[in-house]
Amino acid sequence: MIKYLGSKRLLVPVLGAMASAAGARTAVDLFSGTTRVAQEFKRRGIHTTASDRATYTGVLAGCYIATDARSTDRAELAEILVDLQGTTPTRGYVTATFCEQARYFQPQNGMRIDAIRQRIEDEYAGTPWYPILLTSLLEAADRVDSTTGIQMAYLKSWARRSGRDLELRMPALLDGPGAVVVGDVMDTVDTLPPADLYYVDPPYNQHRYYANYHVWETLVRWDEPEHYGVACKRVDVRDEDTRSVFNSKRTMPAALADVLTRIRSEVVVVSYNDESWITADAMEQSLREAGHETVAVLGFDSKRYVGASIGIHSPTGEKVGKVSHLRNTELVFVAGPAEKVAAAQAAAGAAISGGHFSLGSAGRTGSTSTTRKKGDAGHVCTL
Repeated sequence: MIKYLGSKRLLVPVLGAMASAAGARTAVDLFSGTTRVAQEFKRRGIHTTASDRATYTGVLAGCYIATDARSTDRAELAEILVDLQGTTPTRGYVTATFCEQARYFQPQNGMRIDAIRQRIEDEYAGTPWYPILLTSLLEAADRVDSTTGIQMAYLKSWARRSGRDLELRMPALLDGPGAVVVGDVMDTVDTLPPADLYYVDPPYNQHRYYANYHVWETLVRWDEPEHYGVACKRVDVRDEDTRSVFNSKRTMPAALADVLTRIRSEVVVVSYNDESWITADAMEQSLREAGHETVAVLGFDSKRYVGASIGIHSPTGEKVGKVSHLRNTELVFVAGPAEKVAAAQAAAGAAISGGHFSLGSAGRTGSTSTTRKKGDAGHVCTL
């Protein structure tokens, strides 16, 4: 999987256990990103729909969620990947833009990306292989990039991994069917299918994934856009229609409350953290106003985003500020019928105590759970 800001990699086992315990046979991942959580649901036999707005997220979901490994000829796929790997490198948009003007990839790998990407477009567009091959190329490029995991900037000195040769690998496809919906959640939520469980992991702040991962968007669209700035961001990053109401402190709380009322699901799981624009009490209130009988809140200590470890720097690269803290609390809200919420809580506790879950190198440090029914002050216990 590609490096991704806000990835739920460390929470995935807990979220999967909770979905299974709640009896979910169908699920929707509403802000699917790299599809880590959606993959976990699918891996557990849950029919999953992955939804997000960026083109590259749709490709990842097309590979890992919509593709059924049982109907995929792995031998043929392996042959295609070997053939593409042997493509003669050529200098194109990626090399000129992301290797010479910017420094996301070393030129030898940029030329490989250019050549392979063009062949995928010429030979496989419109076929079932297309999202799989694009995913393989995205992941190969990610393994040889020279960034901290976001594409707002690149490293001043080449990352050691960037000197390795680009290598296409077969994505780890999963058995079972699934579905993909690409679009703004404010438009798609009413057209998404009803499901036993909805997982909601909205943006936490003003940082936009479309801008943070503009290289992947360009690589997937293959549209050679005009660009601006040192980071060579797509010019449409500036457009209003690429902005989300979830990236504005002014509009985000009302937008999320609206989405929660429009979701058609008995159980809703929401991930958030204690640095977000919505307090835990406000989130609980929104879930109650959406009609849910019981709301539980689980808290997990975790490392902050990568930028907190790097520090605050000026445009010239000098360190100019001090980061206030390096850890925060990841919150998971579970809302629905009392018995299903209780089952999900118990499963989360079992996943943690059974050693299937960890947060960072320090491990779990103080996970808590609060459960409240309507009209009940609730209680707090330690998992």
